[in-house]
Amino acid sequence: MTARPHRFANRTALVTGSSRGLGLLIARELARHGARVMLCARDADALGRAERQLRADGADAVALSCDITDPETPRRLLDAVHERFGPLDILVNSAGIIQVGPVEALREEDFRQAMETMYFAPLRLTLAALTDLRASSAGTVVTVSSVGGRIPAPHLLPYVAAKFAAAGFSQGLRAELAGMGVSVTTVLPGLMRTGSHTAARFHGRPGAEYSWFAAAASMPLLSMDAERAARAIVRAAERRRPELVLTPAAKVGVRLQGLAPATTARLLGLVARTLPATGDRPRHDVQGARAAKQSSLPAWVTALGDRAGARLAEPRPRTDP
Repeated sequence: MTARPHRFANRTALVTGSSRGLGLLIARELARHGARVMLCARDADALGRAERQLRADGADAVALSCDITDPETPRRLLDAVHERFGPLDILVNSAGIIQVGPVEALREEDFRQAMETMYFAPLRLTLAALTDLRASSAGTVVTVSSVGGRIPAPHLLPYVAAKFAAAGFSQGLRAELAGMGVSVTTVLPGLMRTGSHTAARFHGRPGAEYSWFAAAASMPLLSMDAERAARAIVRAAERRRPELVLTPAAKVGVRLQGLAPATTARLLGLVARTLPATGDRPRHDVQGARAAKQSSLPAWVTALGDRAGARLAEPRPRTDP
């Protein structure tokens, strides 16, 4: 029996935030199934490495360095896609930023940065791509939100607010486009081992905030292998699934939130009380690789996450002397 061709074979995909982490893995998985891939991210050096990796694996991939929050970026990206590959078939909104800390240590600009990166930028890009997607027989939008876009995790408020908005837009967009042949999949991942703790931004007491976040993002029972997550995301999009929740912990949390929102809110309040206080001299916007130097967390606790980050080109954390 001849195997059915993958729905994304010989299609053109654009993946944002694809220089590292989950975005890079999704791009790699799409290419593995025969898609042509346009990569984009802000870091030109990391993006160049990602492009070379994919091309070395035989992928038809090209990269464009850009600031996804620039209102002119959607037109630049689509022009580059059209010039290199032709019309766009698949859009994956994966770019993101993680800001960790208590609300007292955060500023309005942190919330604006999160909203611009994870809501307004995908909004502009998706609207700009709709002409191509409606004309395609495989038109697909994948929005990588988060379980934080369904459950308000403490000490992640800018991230949570932006991911709630992104999830709402994605789910509403699926309803709007239902009669136009465009499939929209909303992805709600829990913690994944991508090395994100080294690229996250920490506020208040950076070392203490790093300790809990890095440990959680590296634990096998709480976090998920990112390669497996990328495979599940592409499979869900190929099957036109409306929603995908990743990790057992995230699935339990989403069900609890749906069945008992008041109980969930009380539990989250208890969790918030166990997290670090702001401190007398709060610090602001410390990258994880630097915050690690202020943390007493043993390196072995984050070993799995650190190894994943090394594979996926995240900034390197500190090593114990």
